[in-house]
Amino acid sequence: MKKILVLNGPNLNMLGLREPEIYGPETLRDVEDLCYETAMGHNMRVECRQTNHEGVLVDWIQEARGIYDGLIINAAAFTHTSVAIHDALRLLDIPIIEVHLSDPKKREEFRHFSYVEPVAARVIAGQGAKGYKLAVEAINELLS
Repeated sequence: MKKILVLNGPNLNMLGLREPEIYGPETLRDVEDLCYETAMGHNMRVECRQTNHEGVLVDWIQEARGIYDGLIINAAAFTHTSVAIHDALRLLDIPIIEVHLSDPKKREEFRHFSYVEPVAARVIAGQGAKGYKLAVEAINELLS
């Protein structure tokens, strides 16, 4: 059974409360449940994690080597600032999907650049919580 790691960055623990007009009404738990359901439908296992700390994300990315078959990451604000996350992702030899609830390229200019995008096989943005379902399906497709 293929194993997928889903990593969520800062403030995503506040989904449903933080700017629902931008990020939607779903909670992080709703997003995680959607990932679990979608993965089960493709005979895959998913582990979901969230942190507000950049170094923790880097540690989790490094730990994914040899354990997970694919990685889905919403680095949130770190998407636009973290060379450390970019460098950690470059260590992986598994498919990486970058996901965002909103479309950063249609928001403030400082959100237009992504350090994750150059190492991602795909970017899914602006689909709300459904983007995570699409990301799990994309990993399944890339692993098939």
